[in-house]
Amino acid sequence: MARIVILGAGMMGSAFALPLVDRGHEVRLVGTLLDDAIIAALKAGTEHPTLRQALPREIQPFYATELATALDSADAIALGVSSAGVRWAARALAPLLAADLPLAMVSKGLAWNGAALEILPDVFCAELGRNALAPVAVAGPCIAGELARRVETCTVFTSRDPARSIAWAELARGPYYHVLTSEDVVGTEVCAALKNAYAMGIGFVAGQHEKRGGAPGSVAMHNAEAALYAQAIREAEALVSALGGDARSASGLAFAGDLNVTCNGGRTGRFGRFIGLGLGRAGAIAAMNGATLECLEILATLRPGLSALVARGKLQHGALPLLAHLIEVALDDAPVTIPYARFFRAPHQP
Repeated sequence: MARIVILGAGMMGSAFALPLVDRGHEVRLVGTLLDDAIIAALKAGTEHPTLRQALPREIQPFYATELATALDSADAIALGVSSAGVRWAARALAPLLAADLPLAMVSKGLAWNGAALEILPDVFCAELGRNALAPVAVAGPCIAGELARRVETCTVFTSRDPARSIAWAELARGPYYHVLTSEDVVGTEVCAALKNAYAMGIGFVAGQHEKRGGAPGSVAMHNAEAALYAQAIREAEALVSALGGDARSASGLAFAGDLNVTCNGGRTGRFGRFIGLGLGRAGAIAAMNGATLECLEILATLRPGLSALVARGKLQHGALPLLAHLIEVALDDAPVTIPYARFFRAPHQP
């Protein structure tokens, strides 16, 4: 069995340790500079503060300052940091990371470099200064709290080097953690980032229903939710293609599957509901009590990226009406007026 280091002790990084430990691996969980309270709790033998459960004793906790010690004789490493922490992780690892150490990333997002959109594995490699590293990206529907409780979970591992995806899949897969591999690293990563944006939009209608006096039930606004869900898949296909990925990834685990999970059990769907209730951007953010909102980050990244794709002829103007409206609502505090009449049109239609 392998000695595996996970950098990032938040909910997802810590949950990812469970299938690895259950495969018999030695797992060393290293916090970031923001995870000291989590690591202190784990070192004291108490439950994980955000997962709200005890982790297996086989998971060894380390502070960020102990990263070099944790990496000693490691066979593989996984990044459990947020998208905002990817560059920090690269800088922290640069003087310590062995050139051939297999590396996986559960971080999801896109970055705008001033000229083009970039997937996070490429951002990490550029910051690290090793473009040949070919990290394995992990995507798909996975609520950390469920994985930590060993609920059946299906994910996708992808890399620019397919052999690395296969190797990491063998390390991680088990009786409840089911791993598929894909060679579409761009499509998979774009889908993983997009789902947070669209989950916010699907959440709008639950808030609208509640605002009109409705209650959750079999008769609500599920028709509207379904239309938004289908349009989201259609738009994800178009954007993946524009960025050079395989459009079929949008109908798989990385987007359709992950979007379902995020709508039903993720904080982004709750944020969208607050906006649909009429709280506005500031009110909805306040109602989330300080929760990280990846939807705002990805929409802010997508705004210049979409403009660049249209300017270069990679994407037709108006091809993504739902995403365009999500950007206006989330970033400009525009009112929710979902453009249903513009859905499901061929790109050339007015």
